[in-house]
Amino acid sequence: MRIGIPSETKTLEGRVALVPAACSDLVRRGHEVYIQSGAGLKSGFSDADFERNGVKIVADAAALYEVGQLIVKVKEPIAGDLALLRKDHLLFCYLHLAAEPALTRRLVDIGLTGVAFESVEEADGSLPLLAPMSIIAGRIAVQIGTHLLHQPAGGKGKLLGGLPSTERGKVIVFGAGAAGRNSAELAAAGGSNVVVFEKRQDRLRDMMNLAPNVTALYPYEETVAREIRNADLVIGAVLIPSAKAPHVVSAAMVKTMEPGSVLADISIDQGGCFETSRPTTWKEPTYVVDGVTHFAVTNMPGAVPQTSSQAISAAILPYVLRLASGPAWRDYTPLKVGINVDGGKVVHPALEGVV
Repeated sequence: MRIGIPSETKTLEGRVALVPAACSDLVRRGHEVYIQSGAGLKSGFSDADFERNGVKIVADAAALYEVGQLIVKVKEPIAGDLALLRKDHLLFCYLHLAAEPALTRRLVDIGLTGVAFESVEEADGSLPLLAPMSIIAGRIAVQIGTHLLHQPAGGKGKLLGGLPSTERGKVIVFGAGAAGRNSAELAAAGGSNVVVFEKRQDRLRDMMNLAPNVTALYPYEETVAREIRNADLVIGAVLIPSAKAPHVVSAAMVKTMEPGSVLADISIDQGGCFETSRPTTWKEPTYVVDGVTHFAVTNMPGAVPQTSSQAISAAILPYVLRLASGPAWRDYTPLKVGINVDGGKVVHPALEGVV
């Protein structure tokens, strides 16, 4: 099969879907791999690196989409990509269609088959292609949130870990999956008092065992409202696979927070889990509502493309190999349940009613 890897077009997105070593594995199995010139540069991979591994370089996006049958990219297609996608393309990338009815309609109109990274699910319920980027986003949320609390960045001037004679900072995390757990781990390791809200009892136990400065609570609305008032950094990492994220923090709760506090919404790809959230980019990553700084970049892992590209490439390669092997991939359950749109129809049950 002819596999095409285009340059990412989202604002300040530096990742590349497949690194040269992964491409080499595909070439050795008889596939033709094409990459748009310069697609790997921000991740630390030159065109020559890809060529040494048997990849063919094409000059621009038009040429890439023209030759490719299986299109493998990281982020959802936007205007330039959509103009080049065809009905016969098999698209494999993050789609996050629950929060994007216009994109969903456009893909349906094109008539292609789109398999979403975030919807690929193994028999045990794990989401293997979402996990590595969730881990990175969870850590980035704490790193960025820590910086945004600094007074020159508009924050309240709070050092999260504290020190003798001062109070520790307070970090609240919603969700204890891959993203939430990594946020809680990093915040706790830095000395913050951490409160994790989670509904699953097994995850609540895991969070309680994480560190002595981590408290795990069920998200009763009254409890959430009480804890939010004196929080310094609040991180949203709520996930309902392939569906729009629920709002766990209301606008009224945000109004009770101290000026200069920070909200970081990892769930923004799926619509956001704070009522006051709206998507931002790395070019303009924050905005302020009622004195509270909001960080809601839709491609957080794109800020560390060397790390992110290596991680996502390793995760997706086994599935790319199956997709490239021919129509039999449709009989492989993890990929079958990952189909979001197919031949002009929305087929994933979590997307019912999106368009």
